Amino acid sequence: MPSMPSRQTPQAARERLRQIIKTESLRSGGEFRLASGKTSTMFFDLKKTVLDPEGANLMADAVLDLLKDDRPDFIGGLEMGAVPVVQAICTKSFPENPIRGFFVRKELKGHGTNQTIEGHLRDGARVVILEDVTTTGGSALKAVAAVEGRGCRVEKVITIVDRLEGAKENLAARGIALVALFTKDDFAG
Repeated sequence: MPSMPSRQTPQAARERLRQIIKTESLRSGGEFRLASGKTSTMFFDLKKTVLDPEGANLMADAVLDLLKDDRPDFIGGLEMGAVPVVQAICTKSFPENPIRGFFVRKELKGHGTNQTIEGHLRDGARVVILEDVTTTGGSALKAVAAVEGRGCRVEKVITIVDRLEGAKENLAARGIALVALFTKDDFAG
C-alpha cells in the first residue's frame, strides 16, 4: 500500500497544483476557441486537473484557504466548468467547516423542477461564485445575475486561472472582486 504524502507547506502545495495544471490541463500550439468567443494559442482544460485526485484535493485546499477568514453561505458557479470544482470544495470542507454548493444552468432542462439554479442556495445568502478559467468574466457574470435574482449578495468571484483578458475589470465594474489562484502568466515559458 502506498504511503500517504507528508503535509506540504502552502507554497509547496500551490507549486504542485501549478505543475499539475501545466502538465494535465494546459494545451498550447494551434488555435483554440474560448467560451468568450475569442481565440488563443493557450487553452486550459481544468477538468483534467479537478478530476485528478491530487489535483482536486490541492485545488479545493487552495480555495478553502482563500475562504478561511470570510466563509460565504454557499459557493457555486455556471455549469459545466464550475461543477467539479464546487464539488471538490464541498467535499473537502466537511466536517470542519462544511460549505454547501450549487450550480447555475446555462439552459433549463425542460423537465423535473425546471430550475436555473440546482443544489443548495437560500434566498438572500452571501455567495462566492467559482470559475475554473476566466477570460472576460462573461460566465461568472451569468452566474452572478442568476443568484442576484434570488436576492443573494455575491462576495467575490474566485477563479483557478485568470487569462488576464478583462474579467477582473468587468467584474470590478459591477463592484465584485476577482481573486485568482493563478494567471496565465504563471504558465508562460
